[in-house]
Amino acid sequence: MTMNGASAATSLLGLLLCSHLLPPVSPIMCFVCSSSPTNEQCNLNNQTCPQPLDTCMTIIDILGSTKAIVKQCASSATCSGAASSAVVDQDGNGNIVNCCNSNNLCNFSGAPAVHAHAALPALCLASLLLVVR
Repeated sequence: MTMNGASAATSLLGLLLCSHLLPPVSPIMCFVCSSSPTNEQCNLNNQTCPQPLDTCMTIIDILGSTKAIVKQCASSATCSGAASSAVVDQDGNGNIVNCCNSNNLCNFSGAPAVHAHAALPALCLASLLLVVR
């Protein structure tokens, strides 16, 4: 099988696009803080997460008008587990847990991050195979 210049360039472009959509392989850097009242104060410090911690986790505890924000490195399993058990009651009290690993310092805002869907690598590979043919 030989590729002409146009299909080789298209394949390279497809690989580059897919590589930007996948979570990072190298250690991720997260904002870290413990019990800060504001997001701005929480974003004063950051750290490169040691393996196997591959996710930035943000926990927001709310009780009345008091809010405490915690940001830290976590494993994706730990963060997902904490997020699935986080609850805010009808009065707005409780906790919110957000997880991200899309890029360095992805926990800047504490809002839910966009996650690459698990099927994305397969979709990229399938599209590249179609282009090469």
